[in-house]
Amino acid sequence: MTSTLARSQSPITPPMPMRTIDGPAAWRGPEVGPADFTHRLTGAEVAEIDAAVRAVIDGHVEHIAIDRESFALPRLGALLTRMRDDDLLSGRGFVVLRGVPVEHYGIEEAAAAFLGIGAWFGKPVSQNGKGHILGHVKDLGRHIDDPTARIYQTTHKQTFHTDSVDIVGLLCLKTAKSGGLSRIVSSMRLYNEMYRQRPDLAAVLFGPFCFDRRGEVPAGKKGWYETPIFHWHADRLSVFYGNRYYIQSAQRFAEAPRLTAVQTEALDLFDALANDPANYLDIEFKPGDVQLIHNHVILHDRTDYEDWPEPERKRHLLRLWLAAPGARELPPAYAERYGSVDIGNRGGIICKGTRLHAPLEAV
Repeated sequence: MTSTLARSQSPITPPMPMRTIDGPAAWRGPEVGPADFTHRLTGAEVAEIDAAVRAVIDGHVEHIAIDRESFALPRLGALLTRMRDDDLLSGRGFVVLRGVPVEHYGIEEAAAAFLGIGAWFGKPVSQNGKGHILGHVKDLGRHIDDPTARIYQTTHKQTFHTDSVDIVGLLCLKTAKSGGLSRIVSSMRLYNEMYRQRPDLAAVLFGPFCFDRRGEVPAGKKGWYETPIFHWHADRLSVFYGNRYYIQSAQRFAEAPRLTAVQTEALDLFDALANDPANYLDIEFKPGDVQLIHNHVILHDRTDYEDWPEPERKRHLLRLWLAAPGARELPPAYAERYGSVDIGNRGGIICKGTRLHAPLEAV
């Protein structure tokens, strides 16, 4: 088996590890409980966040400028740094903080709290061509068939994917009437299962796939980009899965290579494993919850949902994309989407005229 697979790979395709991947990131959803990944903020930790928010607001610090120095967390900061290094970058790949007091905050204070907490995990980068470092995950009435729409702007099930950065963070402000669960799965486990069941199809995902940029095109680039889904680099497996929808919609570009039957078969198996309840984990968001995910080892999804009719009650999450110091080395192929693979300064979406800012409304 080893020699056959090795010969089948293109010289430009990253080599495939001829084994499964062990370690804490290769988890099964049914085996993980809330106590394994949840930290409820103590009264003293909430007080530190409150004091830091007040310092930012009273000091007229712009949201775009919030960092570890302006958002001092004397004791909680050390805990967040350990979570980043031990739980996210080296461990299971996700954590949930509970108890950020959003019920007492207006949007200005909630955004400051989230940006400040996020600063202890990494540097915020642009989440879209508009330069938003603070994202709003909210139904804006967009439709999935719109080639310029992003799925988070709809109530549609997102499908499993990764974001274009090391760490993605979400802060829940308001929940939906029903649905809208966070669903995550270990991409390490997905590789392991593909390797066990169909190593020939696992090898296919080490070759390049085309992804639609959905109208957010950096200067000098095409409307689509190519990168493998599985990457073996520096003795680590990293997984990039921009979105199955975006792979399919990239086919609208005549110059993009056509999906082959074997590529489709490999994607179908990958998606089937990701959507198997034996693998994924559902997490219910509550107001004040912060979820942080390491994109290189975790895929995330959101179930579809029914929202409240009143505008002031609609489901609303804030989002950060964070480039983490001390993150893993990434292969050059990531630069096609990330712009750079430099640790601590990579990821995000930059187009011509993009200006970084932190909007306090969903636009």
